Amino acid sequence: MPHYVLPVQAQSGRNSPKAPPAHIYNVSDPPYSGQLPADETTYRRSSPDTAIVIDNGSSYIRAGWQSDSTPRLQFPPLMSRYTDRKLNRKLTFIGSEIYFDGTARGQAKNVYEPGSNIVNNWDAQEGLLDYIFIKLGIDGANGVVDRPVVMTEPLANLPYTRKVMSEILYELYSVPSVTYGVDSLFSYNFNKGNTGLVLSSANMSTHMIPVVNQQPLISHATRLDWGRAHCVEFLQRLLRSKYPGLLASGKVNDTQIEDLVRSNCYISQDYDEEALHLLDWTGLEDRGKIIQIPFQEKEVVQKTEEEIRRAEEKRREGGRRLQEQASKMRLEKLIKKEQELDYYKSLQERLPDMTKKDIKALLDDEEFRDEAQLDRKIKEMEKSIRRQRNKDVGDMEEEPEEPPTYPLLDVPDEELDEEGLKQKRAQRLLKSNHEARARAKAEKVAEKARQAEVQRLDDERREADLDAWVEERRAARQAAMQKIRDRDRLKAELGNRKSQASQMRMKHIANLASDNPNGRKRRRGGTDDDGFGADDADWMIYREIQAGRNDDDDDDEEEDLGAQLKNIEAQLLKHDPNFTEESTQEARSDWTKSLVHAFVRGPWPFDAESARESNQFHLNVERIRVPEVVFQPSIAGVDQAGIVEIVENIVMQRLAGNNARDDMLKDIFLTGGYALFQGFEERLRTELRAVLPAEVQLAVRTAKDPVLDAWKGAASWARTGESRNAFVSREEYLEKGGEYLREHNLGNVFT
Repeated sequence: MPHYVLPVQAQSGRNSPKAPPAHIYNVSDPPYSGQLPADETTYRRSSPDTAIVIDNGSSYIRAGWQSDSTPRLQFPPLMSRYTDRKLNRKLTFIGSEIYFDGTARGQAKNVYEPGSNIVNNWDAQEGLLDYIFIKLGIDGANGVVDRPVVMTEPLANLPYTRKVMSEILYELYSVPSVTYGVDSLFSYNFNKGNTGLVLSSANMSTHMIPVVNQQPLISHATRLDWGRAHCVEFLQRLLRSKYPGLLASGKVNDTQIEDLVRSNCYISQDYDEEALHLLDWTGLEDRGKIIQIPFQEKEVVQKTEEEIRRAEEKRREGGRRLQEQASKMRLEKLIKKEQELDYYKSLQERLPDMTKKDIKALLDDEEFRDEAQLDRKIKEMEKSIRRQRNKDVGDMEEEPEEPPTYPLLDVPDEELDEEGLKQKRAQRLLKSNHEARARAKAEKVAEKARQAEVQRLDDERREADLDAWVEERRAARQAAMQKIRDRDRLKAELGNRKSQASQMRMKHIANLASDNPNGRKRRRGGTDDDGFGADDADWMIYREIQAGRNDDDDDDEEEDLGAQLKNIEAQLLKHDPNFTEESTQEARSDWTKSLVHAFVRGPWPFDAESARESNQFHLNVERIRVPEVVFQPSIAGVDQAGIVEIVENIVMQRLAGNNARDDMLKDIFLTGGYALFQGFEERLRTELRAVLPAEVQLAVRTAKDPVLDAWKGAASWARTGESRNAFVSREEYLEKGGEYLREHNLGNVFT
C-alpha cells in the first residue's frame, strides 16, 4: 500500500477530468474452505503426555498438537445446528462450514458474547470442542479425551468462565489435566521476550502488559475496549451514513466488511494532515478504492431495424390516438364548462325576482358567500372558456382583463353587519394588491424603456475607466448572488405557515385590511387586533391574492435574477481578464468542485441510472479513520485514552520507580491482528518518541506472525518440562474445585 504524499501544488482552474478507474475491487466471497479432514496418525503415535493446544480466540479458533509447527485447525467460533425437514436429520455446521448452506448461516451462533471476548454460549463451545477432538483423530472411547489440554484465554478472564470451561473439560471429556495461559504472553514468550511491554491489540480488545524477567505485572496491565472487530462495526456505521440503504440490502456481510478492513485500511503516520488533504483532486484516484458489490445488470434487448421501424410506427399511432383522446376530452370538458356556465347564469337571472332570504338560501346551497362571488365565478368561467376556444383554433390572443370592482368600499361601516365588514376588509386588501401590481407592472415597463439609456451610459463609463467599471460589475455580481440566496431562503420559510416570515406576512396582510392600519391602541394594554389570521378561513384571502397574481410572476422573477447574474458574468468574461470560466457560478456548482461528490463518488461522474455505479462504494477517508481509533478513541465515541497515553501512563507514572522501566522501553512488543495494519509499528514508535524523555532508549518490534504466534507460543511452551508444573490434574480439580488455578508466568493470576 503506497504511503501518502502531499501534492506539490494545488491545481488551479477547473478540475481536470480523470481517466476511468484502473481497477475496481469486488467484495470477497464467503470464506468457505470445505470440510477439514480428520487425522488420527498423530494421536496414535503420541504419548499420553502429548498435549492438545487450543487457542480459543474470539476471531478464530486454532487447534493442534504440541508437536505441530502450525495449527491443524483454524475456523471462526461459530456453530449452526438445525433439523432438515427434507432429510429428517439434525445437521451441525462448524466454523466456515456455515457458509456452505444458507439456512446454516442464518442459524449460526457465536461462542462469545456480542461485543466481548467472554464465552457465554456453552452449547456452541461444547460443539466446537467436539469438532476439534474429532478432527484431531481422538477416538473418544467411552467419552474420554485422554490427552492434556493447553487453552488460551484473555487477560483477566472471568473466574466463572474459566470454572465452566474446566467443568466441561474435566467432567464431559474427562481430560487428565488442563492449564490456561494468556494468548499475548504466549506470543511474547515465543518471540524470545524477557523484559518489555506487551501491546496486544486483538479482535475484541487491546491490552498493555508490562513484563519484567518473563514475569507479567498483571496489576499494572491496562485494557482498551477496541479491536479489529470494532473496526468492522465502525466501517459499517460509516458506510451506512455515507450510502444510506446500500448496505441494508444484505449484499455485504460482516466477513466481507472485515476483509475490506484488512485489505484496504492502514495507519496514517500523520492523521490530521493526511485527512485534511485526502480528498484533494490531485491524486484522488490513487488514494481512493472503488468496491463493487453484487448487482443485477439491466437486460438490454438488441432489436433489428425492422423491429425498430415497427416500434416507431406503433409509437406514432399511439401518439395520434392520444392526441385524439386528448382533443375529445378537452371538448367534453369545454361542453361541461359551458353547461355549468349556463346553469350559473340562470341562477343569476333568477336572483332579481327573489327575496333576500331566498337569495341567501340559494347561494348557501351553491356554496357562494354573496352575489359578488357568483358574479366573479361567472366571469372566470367565461374567461376560461374563451381561452380554451382560442387555444383550439390557434389564436392565443386574449381579451383585455376587466378591472375588478370593490362595491363595499363605498358603503359606510354602520350600514354593514359583521360579515359585511369582513368582506369589506377583504375587498380593501384585494384593491391594495391590485393597485400594487399595477404600479409594479408600470415600473417594469418604464424599466425596460430605461435599459437602452443605461446600456449606453454603461458603455461610456467602461471605456472611460475600465478598472472602476470592473469593480462595479463584481459588486453587482455579489449583490445578485446574495439576492438569489435570500430569495431561496425566503421561499423556503414562506412555505411553512409557522415560520416567522410567514407569520409576519400574514400580520402585514391583516394590518392592510384593518380600519386602523397603524395599530393605534384602543384600550390599555391592548392593540386594535381583531384576530384576523388566527382562523384557517382567513388564509383564504391570502390564497386569493396568490391566485390573483400572474402565474408567470415568480418564474419571471427567478429568470430575471438568473439572467441578470449571467449577463453580469458575460460582461466580466468579455472585459475582465481575471474573471474566467472557472469563476462563474455555473462552474462553481460543477460536481468536480464538490467536496461531497469527491467523498462519496471520487473524481468520476456518477450515473444514477447505472446499476453498476449504484452498487459501488468508495473508500477514501475511511481507510485511515477506521484504524486510527486505537490512537484516538474519541473518533468512534469511545470514552477512553488512546494507546500512546496509556503506555505513557504505565511507564512514566505507575512504573516510575521500577528499576526495569528503561529496559522495558527497549522492547515494546506488538502482537494481535491489529499489528497487521500497515504503518502501526512506525506510528507507535513516532508517537511514543514524542512523549517519552529524550534520553530514554526506545525500541518497538512486531511479532513474527501476530496472529499465529499465540498458538505457536502455547505449543512451544507445552513441549517444555516446566509447563507440567502449571497443569491442574483431574484429581486436583475434583478435590479443590473448578476455581483452583495454578499460576505461572504466562497465565492469569488467581482472583
